[in-house]
Amino acid sequence: MHDITTADPFQLFGRWYAEAERGEPNDPSAMALATVDAAGRPSVRMVLLKGFDAAGFVFYTNLESRKGRQIAGNPQVALCFHWKSLRRQVRVEGEAVPVTPEEADAYFASRPRASRIGAWASEQSRPLEGTWALEKRVAEFTARFGIGEIPRPPHWSGFRVVPRLIEFWQDKPFRLHDREVFSRDDAAGPWTVERLYP
Repeated sequence: MHDITTADPFQLFGRWYAEAERGEPNDPSAMALATVDAAGRPSVRMVLLKGFDAAGFVFYTNLESRKGRQIAGNPQVALCFHWKSLRRQVRVEGEAVPVTPEEADAYFASRPRASRIGAWASEQSRPLEGTWALEKRVAEFTARFGIGEIPRPPHWSGFRVVPRLIEFWQDKPFRLHDREVFSRDDAAGPWTVERLYP
């Protein structure tokens, strides 16, 4: 897989992600996001990574969606990247903290116009009477904003998952897979690195 030559898992993730962007044919930025509800029941869905740095992994969502409400109630989450073509997986566990309004504004402004309209029109995770109801809302917000700027909705923003654990998994013959785990007690602490049995 690789030698442990860095104490920084983000450097290793950056190398793997760059390889996934070149070699994974479908959505290398796709990641499973696991949250829990107030009763402790888990829920998982796919979201898209929109950025990462030494502070964590960023994604955006409707804050009133199921995942948004669950994160508001319990910010402890997990991520999983699975790059099947590369036979690799990265798992992340940590806390989801809100991005700054400036970050959210900048990313929202970079989205296609139809996606910005969709963020206003979709009452994500709520019951939908029929496709016509969503189409009607899209038409309403399209007319409302005309050809002008579309501001970021107050209910739409992002989270940065600040990791306390990042695990790198690489497939190997005979199921003798490589597993390396970077862990730390808090976001400011140093990383501990260890190799695990597969």
